[in-house]
Amino acid sequence: MRVVIVTESFPPDVNGVAHCALQTARHLVDRGHLPLVVAPAGTALAGRAGTGPDAKAPCPVVRVPSLPLPGYPQVRVALPSRRLAAAVAEHRPDIVHLASPFVLGVRGMAVAARYGVPAVAVYQTDLAGYARTYMGAGEAAAWRRIRAVHAAADLTLAPSSASLRDLEAHDVPRVKLWPRGVDTVRFRPELRDESLRRELAPNGELIVGYVGRLAPEKHIELLAGVCGLDGVKVVIVGDGPSRPSLSEALPGAVFLGRRTGDDLARIYASLDLFAHTGPFETFCQTVQEAMASGLPVVAPAVGGPLDLVAHGRTGLLVPPRDADAVREAVRSLLADPARRAAFGTTARATVEGRTWAAVGDQLIGHYADVLAARSRTAVAA
Repeated sequence: MRVVIVTESFPPDVNGVAHCALQTARHLVDRGHLPLVVAPAGTALAGRAGTGPDAKAPCPVVRVPSLPLPGYPQVRVALPSRRLAAAVAEHRPDIVHLASPFVLGVRGMAVAARYGVPAVAVYQTDLAGYARTYMGAGEAAAWRRIRAVHAAADLTLAPSSASLRDLEAHDVPRVKLWPRGVDTVRFRPELRDESLRRELAPNGELIVGYVGRLAPEKHIELLAGVCGLDGVKVVIVGDGPSRPSLSEALPGAVFLGRRTGDDLARIYASLDLFAHTGPFETFCQTVQEAMASGLPVVAPAVGGPLDLVAHGRTGLLVPPRDADAVREAVRSLLADPARRAAFGTTARATVEGRTWAAVGDQLIGHYADVLAARSRTAVAA
């Protein structure tokens, strides 16, 4: 099967869309398929094809010109370019995979329609939630945009039950569930590093960690109360526009910046508890990575975490945007080592079957269903 993956983000970007697109490309190659990735170019990728970070990609990558999003330079927005259409025409795909279509993905949808190629759109970003956060309004307009984009696809894949319900409630047709995998070999409890723990918490404090973008929609400032708990050290991993303000909002917290790969896995395993605060997660991959690392999780009872965290078994779900609830949930778990350990053990067992290979095969099954439906339509016509 020949597949073009049109994605709004791709490594070296560090975010859920980029990571999922990379894992999808890897799995397709592993299964003998022929993917091609089309993604925005960053300033670090201005060299010739075959050099730089893309040289390590599992398949060819076509980069289109882009600009940084004003106020959030870590996010790139693709500019109009003939490269996308040329790439699709040259690759002759059986299917076009649109990862979180917003700008480049919308153009990818149009190109797929022009060439009569079926398109599968993967919903990954809560644009309506972002509209509320960054503009204070515009949620209805965001849903109109989401509905228009995804209605043009042969199939939309939602990462969680909550996302699926939201899409169906806003009249997005042809939606199925497709969750995310986790690397349970890389992320595992055995990587716990006592020397790292002494470095992060020199007075022997229990360590509460957050991993992810440092941006307003993540509401990381809700951890301020956790910073005030006796015998607790908060560790923040990630980067983003909220980094300066969070330094003031979270007194005593350790900021490690962006970490990836085995380094990130070692940090996860060296925590005592993982806390996530963002209320707009369509899935929340960092929660799943924390669970693979054997950590109990505190997360808001909304969106993707509802599918991941079993309240009272692998962690605690709290009302979204409730700082007092976050603090009390963390406090109760840190005060009960046996319960904390039991939650962590169950969390690890829960995700052991959620490999990228397993969910990748599910994706290929969705592709096959879409191609079969197109064939039936063609025969009927």
